[in-house]
Amino acid sequence: MKPSLPANPLAIITEDMLAVDREITRRLNSEVPLVGQVAHYIVAAGGKRLRPALLLLCSSALGYAGAHRHSMAAVVEFIHTATLLHDDVVDESTLRRGNATANERFGNPASVLVGDFLYSRAFQMMVEPGNMRILQILADATNIIAEGEVLQLMNMHNADLDEAGYLQVIRSKTAKLFEASARVGAILANASPLMEDACAEYGQALGTAFQVIDDVLDYDGDAAVLGKTLGDDLREGKATLPLIAAMQRCNSAQRELMRNAITHGSTELLNEVISVVRCTGSLSVARQAAAQEAQRALQAANQLPEGRYRQCLLSLASDLLERTS
Repeated sequence: MKPSLPANPLAIITEDMLAVDREITRRLNSEVPLVGQVAHYIVAAGGKRLRPALLLLCSSALGYAGAHRHSMAAVVEFIHTATLLHDDVVDESTLRRGNATANERFGNPASVLVGDFLYSRAFQMMVEPGNMRILQILADATNIIAEGEVLQLMNMHNADLDEAGYLQVIRSKTAKLFEASARVGAILANASPLMEDACAEYGQALGTAFQVIDDVLDYDGDAAVLGKTLGDDLREGKATLPLIAAMQRCNSAQRELMRNAITHGSTELLNEVISVVRCTGSLSVARQAAAQEAQRALQAANQLPEGRYRQCLLSLASDLLERTS
């Protein structure tokens, strides 16, 4: 019999997440006022906090209840937040989670430099458990994320990007921190290599599915619910999976339209692009790709010890396909 869970599966780690928030607030202290102001602004904007949640769930599923789980969860949130600050500058974004981005409010220089502060603060913290493997995993992940960012930049306005190239970007840029968060949770619990790899695979699969659905919602979402402007990916010249799938399935005239929109980042063509994406069934193709990743996450989570934390991980993977924001 499955352990019963509340409507929101993450409710079982509410107290732990509050402890992580307190740790985040404490570690944002700086003698430079603008550092704290910008950092608090973006952290307070909220978000799903999925990466720290994965670390907490995996460590708890494997029996770890030590204090380092809160500080390491704060570390992965700092790394993620730093990438957001830098991303929004690169992408010239003005809206995130329904609020003005930090670069829109404080300017590009402050956003970049406070992102650097968050990275360096994370590295100060990640040595505290005295575990070289945790340092190695998080350092490697941070480096791969940076490579993914550069790879994405290189592929901007590239209408010839294929699915393999797209997956390489999102597995580096997004899924790697999900993977590292879950693996660090297992390392804190002194888990076996088998359990550690199961957690890491779960994280990578969940992170990949999360990003694919995020890219679907840019063409099939509600701007008010998403808290961002629809068509941002097209404006930035990103050939995401819905567009890649559509270009493989449309006629030559439609393909030329799509190529032009991606190459020039033309949101004036957004309605036409959405029409092509929908009429070719490409949103369903992308959602099916996300479903395959979610299934991989489910298989990995089922290797963990039975209990409410494993059930929460299973619910997260299943519920992901119903995302609307």
